[in-house]
Amino acid sequence: MKTERFSDKPKRQLSLQSAMLMIALLFSFVGLQAQVPVELKLKDALNYAVKANQNAKKARLDEENSQYRIDEVRARALPQVNGSASLAHNPLLQMSALPNIFGPNPNPNETILVAFGQKWNANAGVSLNQALFDKSVLTGLSAAKATQEFYKLSAQLTEEQVIEQVATNYYQVLVQRQQLGVLDSTIKNTTRVQQILQSQHENGLAKKIDVDRIAVNISNLNSQRQQLVNTLSLLENQLKFYMGMPIQTPITIPDADVNSIQPQAVAATDSVNVESRLEYRLLKQQEELLTLQKEAYKSEYYPSLSLSGNYSYQGMGNKVPVFKGQEQGVNWFDAASVSLNLRVPIFNGGATKARIKQADVSIKKLNEDLDNTTLALNLAFENAKTQINNSIITLNNQQENVRLAQEVFFNTQNNYNNGLATLTDLLNAETSLTQAQNSYSAALLNYRVAEIQLVKSQGQLKSLLN
Repeated sequence: MKTERFSDKPKRQLSLQSAMLMIALLFSFVGLQAQVPVELKLKDALNYAVKANQNAKKARLDEENSQYRIDEVRARALPQVNGSASLAHNPLLQMSALPNIFGPNPNPNETILVAFGQKWNANAGVSLNQALFDKSVLTGLSAAKATQEFYKLSAQLTEEQVIEQVATNYYQVLVQRQQLGVLDSTIKNTTRVQQILQSQHENGLAKKIDVDRIAVNISNLNSQRQQLVNTLSLLENQLKFYMGMPIQTPITIPDADVNSIQPQAVAATDSVNVESRLEYRLLKQQEELLTLQKEAYKSEYYPSLSLSGNYSYQGMGNKVPVFKGQEQGVNWFDAASVSLNLRVPIFNGGATKARIKQADVSIKKLNEDLDNTTLALNLAFENAKTQINNSIITLNNQQENVRLAQEVFFNTQNNYNNGLATLTDLLNAETSLTQAQNSYSAALLNYRVAEIQLVKSQGQLKSLLN
């Protein structure tokens, strides 16, 4: 029996090791699955951000909360019903001094002390109060509905701000990547030139200082490349932050189809309808709220009318009255009342008048904000138009540079084939052509960034979601 136990032990160890290996492989597989990069197109990034961005979520929660505020104000117009119950014990009853007019030998000139009440008192009742007319309630209900519209507009504006941040940062990543591509092509061609110079130096056809100079140049280019790589990583992390995506999530952004970009100039006569912008509408809604606040202060001058009713059932005795009747010396009786209550404000020291004046000042300040916002929105639109048109001028210049670089490259290539140009000249011409083409692509992406500002100034940022 002992031999069998010792022979089973290695088997159990082997099976345990196998299980642990399987678990390790499973976690490794899950880890690899979690590290699969997420491909992000612009629309995907924008739709993700609208749902996941924390500011957008908070704005939607504020919009949801506004409905509960309406419910709270509406409750003031509904009946208010309250129940109450109490049980009181009076170890020492209150004594009252009375003339002695009681008993068989009354003497009015004599004062006696008489205890009133019972040692135990139980009471249960219900009360109701209904506002019949209260202008502050009506004004508050209108203000709550206006507040709901305010938060709805605020949520839409927050979404637009998130879309602008994500779209701008998305194209900044592409522009940075384009610059990285330009630098990579420069490093590649410069390295080829270095190899040629090194070979020429070994054959005595080039100076060592030229070889050292180009080595320093390549070192500087590699340093610039590392800086661009670091900046690109920072931009990608910033993009994930704006989207509300976990920073640890790996992402890939596909190369932009620059051929699909069709630049269009904006006519100088174009204008924007400022009143349709969310920034302006939000201020107008705030103006309505301030006006309602002023009306709420004015409602303090109005009388209020309410209806109230009370019903109670009371028991008194020298014993605990609960579950006892007259046989145990406890008397029970009920009482009810209905009243119509009118409250008329007469004088409060001018406090209401002061609050109304403060509301007037707030409205005047908001009107100044409206004028300033109108100027700012028009300024943003004009600047966006100028930026778009300047981007088109830059694109035309870059396109001409590409044409000239192509012409220089083809001429240099023909001269090289005919022995009239060196290989270094050919490589330099190829580098210039690559840089011109990449600069043109970067200019197209910068046009996209300018286009986002134009779309924003026109109040059409949500069109990017489609």
